[in-house]
Amino acid sequence: MLLDPDITKVDIKICSRCIYDERVPGIHFDSDGICNYCHRVDQLAEQYGTGQPKGEQLFARILEGVRREGHGKRYDCIIGVSGGTDSSYLVYLAKEKWGLRPLAVHYDNTWNSAIATMNIHRVLKGLDVDLYTHVVANKEADDIFRAFFLSGVAEIEAPTDLGYAYLLRKVAAKYSIKHVLEGHSFIEEGITPLGRNYFDGRYIQAIHKRFGRKKMETYPLMTFSRFLWSVLFHRLKFIRPLWYLSYSKENAKTLLSEKFGWCDYGGHHLENRMTAFCHSVYLPQKFGSDMRNNTLSASVRNGELSRAEAWARYNTPPLIEDGIVDYFKKRLDLTDAQYASIMSAPPKCWMDYPTYKKRFEMLRPFFHVMAKAELVPMSFYLKYCFPAESPA
Repeated sequence: MLLDPDITKVDIKICSRCIYDERVPGIHFDSDGICNYCHRVDQLAEQYGTGQPKGEQLFARILEGVRREGHGKRYDCIIGVSGGTDSSYLVYLAKEKWGLRPLAVHYDNTWNSAIATMNIHRVLKGLDVDLYTHVVANKEADDIFRAFFLSGVAEIEAPTDLGYAYLLRKVAAKYSIKHVLEGHSFIEEGITPLGRNYFDGRYIQAIHKRFGRKKMETYPLMTFSRFLWSVLFHRLKFIRPLWYLSYSKENAKTLLSEKFGWCDYGGHHLENRMTAFCHSVYLPQKFGSDMRNNTLSASVRNGELSRAEAWARYNTPPLIEDGIVDYFKKRLDLTDAQYASIMSAPPKCWMDYPTYKKRFEMLRPFFHVMAKAELVPMSFYLKYCFPAESPA
């Protein structure tokens, strides 16, 4: 729901440091009006020494381990690529600055924009980096997306995110690679509150079984047993270099453009058309949820925007790509009436369907050890292994 773009005229409680407000799931404020998510960013920055000598030293030791464990192998690390800024820049750093031998891995859900595909090939060709691509059969991918849309939950992109995560593990096992470098930056992108943002293999299976029409044959489903097997026996380490190092997304865009002819795709996460639909249409219109507050709040914390500027942007309608809704309906075989019915129906929550959530919570001590050892992402531990409040 859009509010008055003038932050001084809004009645709801807003963080005194960023623009997260009281509608954000799981939020609370200290005596100075600063939200818990700002404090979490500060804690992570202190822990990882982000942009400081401490962070550089910690990451230098990690690089030594990557080189040592990858010695004599064709590839010493994997980097998932989407054509976006962060992953493209990370491939550049790994090859040109750190002297690594990365294998780029792309999960193709068949909804890529032409710009994203072009960016992937331009950057990888310019760096002479090999690419491994897994393409889900487009009818199968569309059937899975359709099932999630019919289910009424917010996580319509969950199949992509989980399929991508399991693909990285499968490719790493195939090539005996022990390290995955991920391009996430909590400084530039903020922290996404849990709220409705949850998914796992059981969740995907349950929704597809109820609403899907085709078998999942080319989709790489990560079940609990596959996940646990990978953690315990493949012992793949997930490294987020940008959690340690100074990073500017704008500077990265400039470098990529100048060196490789990389093209900006118009906004965060808009390199994929399903993602564009999700962020600009589906979440705002059905759930009253606008994910732009994550990056806008990060920009405020970084001093790139004032709270007033960020709030004003947040409370203007998101940019909607021309024809994206018609494209969505055509791909998913939805009539205008079906689409309108789903969009107007009361939202469903991930808690309405079976998940592994309670298992992850019960195994929190185990996953804490695994996260400290970088065998599961720290973000997984923080978001999956603690009880979540039911979204409003």
